[in-house]
Amino acid sequence: MKERLLSLDIFRGITICFMIIVNTPGTWKYVYAPLKHADWEGCTPTDLVFPFFVFIVGLSMVFSMSRIDDQKKSSIVLKIMKRTVLIFVVGLFLNWFPFFHKNIADLRIMGVLQKIALSYGGAALLILFFNKKWLPVVAGVILLFYWWLLYTYGGSIPYGLEDNIVRTIDLQIFGESHLYGGFGIPFDPEGLLGCIPSIGTVLLGYIFGRRIIEVNSKSRLLQEYVIGGSILVGLGIVWGQFFPIIKALWTSSYVLYTAGLALLIFSILIYVLDIVKVTKWAYPFRVFGLNPLFSYALSGLVVRLIIYVFKFQDTNIGTWTYDNFFQIIFGDYLGSLAYAIFFALIIWLFALILYKKNIVIKL
Repeated sequence: MKERLLSLDIFRGITICFMIIVNTPGTWKYVYAPLKHADWEGCTPTDLVFPFFVFIVGLSMVFSMSRIDDQKKSSIVLKIMKRTVLIFVVGLFLNWFPFFHKNIADLRIMGVLQKIALSYGGAALLILFFNKKWLPVVAGVILLFYWWLLYTYGGSIPYGLEDNIVRTIDLQIFGESHLYGGFGIPFDPEGLLGCIPSIGTVLLGYIFGRRIIEVNSKSRLLQEYVIGGSILVGLGIVWGQFFPIIKALWTSSYVLYTAGLALLIFSILIYVLDIVKVTKWAYPFRVFGLNPLFSYALSGLVVRLIIYVFKFQDTNIGTWTYDNFFQIIFGDYLGSLAYAIFFALIIWLFALILYKKNIVIKL
């Protein structure tokens, strides 16, 4: 189709909005269950947000990659590497900012933006050098290879927290002090080895995204996406009986399951926005969709300023605002969610300025 789908921009904006909301509650003590990650195995609504965005990266690459077919591959590789490094460095910068609160010897190396960078870079190179017809096979090999790695080298409990090969590799390459500590032991859910299956997520997004420019009928595209999404969800659930669905390890079953759900959600948006054309409700998400990665990075920057720089009455201004306003008015859980929505609105206002001026800040 020559016409660009509005649903793609809205899907991207919705995903970034929810990424910001789930990351910024008024307090982590009071968070509704659907807004929490699964403790280990399983998949909550929050566990869908990150892989949805990675999948959308693949969907969006269809348009960027289609414009560079006539360029020399060496120049394309250079562009891919530059963008990969830029996104990775921005993520590393956010991990360290505002610099005085953490010694570089304890700096976490990986993170959400770093995983996005490596997933994008790896997938883009595969798309560039492999025939498009072979990409489904490449994605399948990646997911099978990752399963084999975890099963073969994961110790006595290959899919457990302590012995998994993802943690082992990160410990050897980065060391304990450079890993995420939120699981009680050094383990990074955005680990280096875990970028292998997330490359598969990007590839699946690209594979299905190509149908946007290959199919002339939106109804046909919708039909294919509903069928394809249902098949992927089914495969993910079946494989999950043997290779559990675990976001922290980005298991291959998790890739299939979340990619399938992403396609089904995308199908709903295509029907509502591009076929029925009910669009007025989507304007706020269209604003986020113009500068998604910048909006996410800005939210991380503002959070760190609130925590480490902006102090008020011996506490940070975010905690003070929740305790003295949102919690009093809305209560514990609803107040925590209201604070997160308020914070997302602040970031949205910055994104709105860029949207009004049609400024795109590419990361």
